[in-house]
Parts: sequence; structure tokens; C-alpha cells
Amino acid sequence: MAESADGESNAPPGPAAGSDDKIVDAPRYVIVEGPIGVGKTTLTRKLAATFDVPTLLEPATENPFLDRFYRNPRAHALSTQLFFLLTRARQMEDIASDDLLGPSLIADFMIQKDRLFAELTLDAQELALYNQIFDSLNIRNPQPDLVVYLQAPTDVLLRRIRHRGIASEAQIERHYLERLAETYTRFFHFYNEAPLLIVNAAEIDLADNDDHFDALLREIMSNRGPRHYFNPNPMLL
Repeated sequence: MAESADGESNAPPGPAAGSDDKIVDAPRYVIVEGPIGVGKTTLTRKLAATFDVPTLLEPATENPFLDRFYRNPRAHALSTQLFFLLTRARQMEDIASDDLLGPSLIADFMIQKDRLFAELTLDAQELALYNQIFDSLNIRNPQPDLVVYLQAPTDVLLRRIRHRGIASEAQIERHYLERLAETYTRFFHFYNEAPLLIVNAAEIDLADNDDHFDALLREIMSNRGPRHYFNPNPMLL
């Protein structure tokens, strides 16, 4: 396409991952973001199961140009990005919305990320064409109740990417991941469109450790202002 530690939360503990307990005051529309390999989709699915709402997942596996892009980024950047743009725009249009309350779902992407990746991978002429297409789509962009931004160092991202073993991702280079992480950092430094939770995800296991997931869930439920940080010590969870 990892901040300052917080003290113990006073919010009541959330249910363990996979629990059938209903969370009443959960945010209705949550977006999970961050660079490739940081754990966006894992967290999205677990939050959706916990809050009992649908997911909106980006179509990485459906992009027929992605494997070619990782092998030869310069030759296939535009086709890869336009596929993502058109698909994500259609997904945003498909979000069911209540006139008063807005959507109830957990998403693993925000539409703004598309332009971040475009600026990272396209040359000047391609980016100009991309921007014309983006602006012509007039994409509907519902306001999230919370954005969860996951951060992790490049070594951690690479290790997780290798571990999950997706064939096309085997071509991802360290330099590309470093530039991508820097792009996300710059973007979220100035982001103020919705409440933002910045999470150091380097040492937490959201896939298999219920204590780690529950600690993050408590942070999500605490809703402490427009921007806060979660820098957990996994040994203390």
C-alpha cells in the first residue's frame, strides 16, 4: 500500500477474544490502519466478532496486478493503484448507512490510504492522472468513530509478512516497507478528522494472545479524547 506509555485504564475489562458477551457502548464505525504486516486484518476481524458487527476488508488478494507490482514496481504501479482505487471507492459506496447514526462496522482500511500509496509508488505524470480519476469519483467517506493506527518497526513487519507466507508478498523489499511506514507516520502526525488511537504493536500478539487483545480492547472502549497512545509492555499484560 511505534509512543509514550499510558497508565492503567479505569475502564472495565473487555471480554476475552471470542467471548459471546455483548459490548453495549462500542464505537459503531472503527477503522484499523497501519503498514503491511502490522496486523490490521487480524485486529479488524477480532473487533468485529467482539462487537458483533460486519467487517469491511480491503481487496488485496483480489488485485490481479499486485504480484506483478511486487516483482516490478515501476512497470505495474499505476494499474495496481487504479484497481485498488476503483475497488475501494465501490466499497465505500456500498457501506450501509443510517441517516442518524451512521454505519456499524469495522474496516481494515481508510480511503485516504489510497492516495498515500499512490504518492509513494507513482511518477509525476501517473500521479496527475490518478488524482484526476480520484477527484472525479467523488468518493463518499463516512466519518469513523475511531481510527486505530498500528505501528511496528520494519524488522517486525518483515518477520510477520514472512510468517504468514503469502506468495506475492515474498517480493516486498525492506526499503519499500521503510518508506511506507514513514508515509503513515507523516499522515497520522497531522490527522485530526476522527479520534485516533496510536498503538505500538511491535510486541503484542493480537492473533493468539487473549490478554493482549483484551488490553487493547480496554483502550478502544475508554475513548479518551481526540488522540491517545497505547504502548503496552507484554510482560505486564
